[in-house]
Amino acid sequence: MARLLSVNVGLPRDVIWNGKTVRTSVWKSPVDGRRMVRRLNIQGDAQADLEGHGGEQRAVFVYQMDSYHYWKRFLSRNDFTFGQFGENFTVEGLPDNEVCIGDRYRIGGAEFEVTQPRVTCYRVGIRMNEPRMAALLVAHHRPGFYFRVLQEGEVGANDDIVKITDGPERISVAEVDALLYLPGRSREQLERALRIPALSKGWQSSFQAILPQEASPKPVEGNPGLADEEQAPAWPGLRQMLVANINKESESVTSFVLAPIDGQNLPVFQAGQFVVLRLLVDPGKAPVLRSYSLSDLPGANHFRISVKNELNGIGSSFLCNRAREGDLLDVSAPRGIFTLRPGQNPVVLLSAGVGATPVLSMLHTLAAERSQREIWWVYGARNSVDHPFAEESRSLLKQLSRGRGYIVYSRPAANDQAGADFDAPGHINTALLEKIGVSQGSDFYLCGPSSFLQNMRDGLRNWGWSARMCTRKSSVLSRLLPLVWRRLFTLLTYRKGRPHLAPQSHSRVAGLPPLGIRNLGACLNWRKRATFRSDGRADLESAIPA
Repeated sequence: MARLLSVNVGLPRDVIWNGKTVRTSVWKSPVDGRRMVRRLNIQGDAQADLEGHGGEQRAVFVYQMDSYHYWKRFLSRNDFTFGQFGENFTVEGLPDNEVCIGDRYRIGGAEFEVTQPRVTCYRVGIRMNEPRMAALLVAHHRPGFYFRVLQEGEVGANDDIVKITDGPERISVAEVDALLYLPGRSREQLERALRIPALSKGWQSSFQAILPQEASPKPVEGNPGLADEEQAPAWPGLRQMLVANINKESESVTSFVLAPIDGQNLPVFQAGQFVVLRLLVDPGKAPVLRSYSLSDLPGANHFRISVKNELNGIGSSFLCNRAREGDLLDVSAPRGIFTLRPGQNPVVLLSAGVGATPVLSMLHTLAAERSQREIWWVYGARNSVDHPFAEESRSLLKQLSRGRGYIVYSRPAANDQAGADFDAPGHINTALLEKIGVSQGSDFYLCGPSSFLQNMRDGLRNWGWSARMCTRKSSVLSRLLPLVWRRLFTLLTYRKGRPHLAPQSHSRVAGLPPLGIRNLGACLNWRKRATFRSDGRADLESAIPA
């Protein structure tokens, strides 16, 4: 049986964040004994931002102990206390993929009804001292949910949580969350959600806004009211980081481990993201900007980038030939929306050459999570001399119960052994994927040279498969242009101190023109109309100075 582990309350307080004073009630602390639950609040609790939080339909926020354990592993932290995620009730059980909108529960002397998932705002990042926390909660589909109070009464820690009634339509919190934020929704699903009387008015308004789009001849991917936009970078501009370690991965690829010089923890990036480096290649000339994908497991004590030494590459030649351990480099915060998405579908990580870097980070993440999904690592190189991360990727696949690798060499060397160094000669294509048994219902993540991406894109389109594609051929300028456009749009739509959005608690801006089609994170869905999303953050303060 589900159980209430802790009742947590907090009153508004002023905190300093990024040089500004923010009023928030996200600091919740456990209480002893029993507390009275009223229609709007628990005794001793209050909301600071009543426009985005609180009210009858968001009276009590619930978060699960299972998610505590998940974030403890993912963030490598041991400092959590009850109320850490701003929740009123910390519970054992009640997972988001089982609890349904409209379900009713009795806890102690009170009765509750589930109304909506929680849409996190930036304040949870302040509370967690992790600026990307709001984005992580959404990306990893661990939002928690809200109760409204049907019957007032007293509750206390260790009370049993007893289900009284199932909600109509049996749509889980996780499914409703996905309907708003992920592509692939149907008109039928939206109509089912709108038939649930308990669903909060804000979420009903969003679904009603989306519904006409689903009947149009050109399906719209994502929520037209919510841009596919990343959260603010952890720091504006650039900061110096130490080159702590340099490791040769292959004849042409070198990895650089970058560590903070102040000893402070780094933000935990999302697998697939990149950083921008400002390199003083020639002291007599202006520095150059180059972006490199992060290739390691997201962690708090270092970043790792892996660089191919291109023949005429200014940035890569500087790093691979002149950088030394102990050097200081100017580095941006992690950014990018080409990231590993949660789900149950098989995952296919397709890459060639140094394009392995962002998908290698995804493989690290899946291994760290002990994912039970079917996972394919399909990689192409010229031969073993130009094959980076060979042992690293094999080791990660061994940690996955359903992990499989397939290596293709375009020009095997005389001493390369089939079945040992590689699996097949030639090139990666959809015929090969079909031959080795890759599921057509998989989630595909692609990164590599433009010719590889073009061929795979065409092949996947012909097969009717969906794909999420990354290209590293885009320039830094093309990545920054969307930042300016998005920021201008944000300023134009800003009203009374808050973006004009529906529902009010959503913290993303309205849909924007897809500038920078070749940007990292271009998103393709071949089952419907191909839709491109540009990478970048709507924050001029984060633009990298030239």
